[in-house]
Amino acid sequence: MANKKHDLLIIGAGPGGYVAAIRAAQLGLDVACVDENDALGGTCLRIGCIPSKALLESSEHYEVATKHLKQHGIKTTGVELDLPTMLKRKDKVVTNLTKGIAALFKKNKITRYHGRGSFAEDRSVKITGGKDDGTTVNATSVIIATGSVPVSLPGVDLEHPRIDTSTEALEYDAVPEKLAVIGAGAIGLELGSVWRRLGADVTVIEFLDYIMPGADREIADEAQKIFKKQGINFILGARVTGATGKPHNVTLEIEDHDPMTFDRVLVAVGRKPNTDGLGLEHVGVTMDDRGRIKTDSHFETSADHIFAIGDAVAGPMLAHKAEEEAVACVEHIVNGASHIDYAAIPSIVYTEPEIASVGKTEQQLQDANIDYRKGVFPYLGNGRAQAIAAGNGKVKVLADATTDRLLGVHIIGRSAGDLVAEAAVAIAMHASAEDLARSPHAHPTLAETIKEAALAAADRAIHV
Repeated sequence: MANKKHDLLIIGAGPGGYVAAIRAAQLGLDVACVDENDALGGTCLRIGCIPSKALLESSEHYEVATKHLKQHGIKTTGVELDLPTMLKRKDKVVTNLTKGIAALFKKNKITRYHGRGSFAEDRSVKITGGKDDGTTVNATSVIIATGSVPVSLPGVDLEHPRIDTSTEALEYDAVPEKLAVIGAGAIGLELGSVWRRLGADVTVIEFLDYIMPGADREIADEAQKIFKKQGINFILGARVTGATGKPHNVTLEIEDHDPMTFDRVLVAVGRKPNTDGLGLEHVGVTMDDRGRIKTDSHFETSADHIFAIGDAVAGPMLAHKAEEEAVACVEHIVNGASHIDYAAIPSIVYTEPEIASVGKTEQQLQDANIDYRKGVFPYLGNGRAQAIAAGNGKVKVLADATTDRLLGVHIIGRSAGDLVAEAAVAIAMHASAEDLARSPHAHPTLAETIKEAALAAADRAIHV
């Protein structure tokens, strides 16, 4: 049994874990990272963010070719779906990026251990399974960055071959004729959009009476209208109480609705921290009532020199949030100082149109009794949006009624995920709506929608 010693050991090689490893190596630490998967990158890179975006891109090209090129004066015939090639491209994107992480580990002299790491009673980390099975690692500090796993529903058995999580929904070898998506959050809407574009009859079932829980309601309602026109069916305010699986289909029991039968069922009702089997009880790491690891403002757990970041702790389960926490945590370990502005962390749903937001929603401001002004500008009023046939959508700016400080920006429309970066920087810099409105934006660009929405917050929009 090998025994190893490092300054810092990171459990998990996802966006939080590998970024923490690289930053720690840059700061001069002897760093190691243990992960049970053959490829580095975690859920996000291997079976989440990256492969889903690859399929979203490919499926959007397919839909444009089959439905939308004619409006540009382009006639097509004989367009066919080659699903194996589409999936192969997705896999190649993932492989290239995981190899890139491995190269970064090598460049930064980060020691990689293959297997599942868990704490022993002496605070060492034992590795089981994988190439380094039986290895014991000791480190001055340990960061837990194990990410999250999908959750299911009572009566819905994920062991059935036609009841899937997002992992399986990235690998369908044929387009389902009828696909049920349980959950109207980002994962469900994105993967539902992929298979709808490729020909599936998609029905999204959501327990709440609106889609995109946590999003700004005005934007969410706009999104639902657009998705419905695209062909996605919605059953809202409905609880799935059970699933009866057969070899070729699944029948869902839905409260106050007749049973419905589908070829496949995608369960996308959320994720939970991946902390089972870590041996946290051996080192005195405490959890909250939702199974998340409790930490202080510097990400340290109740056990000295053991830290946790990303999906394993409280906060939105976003890869970029985990990356920000990774850097802050490591810099605190090395330099004793760190900072994250959580108000400036954006969230994005990569449908078409995209949906992006940063800061407070209008509902949050109302609940907190904060006086605000609102500016809304439609994509239809933007010259570039008209030119590229992207008129669906709007930008919404929320600013403090007294100080004009930006409180939130919410976008539904083409390239919303890129446009929101400007708003995130503005919020991080404590900018005002006037600051956005006074900043020159090139014409014709979609970014002008943000300027116009900021102007609209002061009743000064030009093009509406």
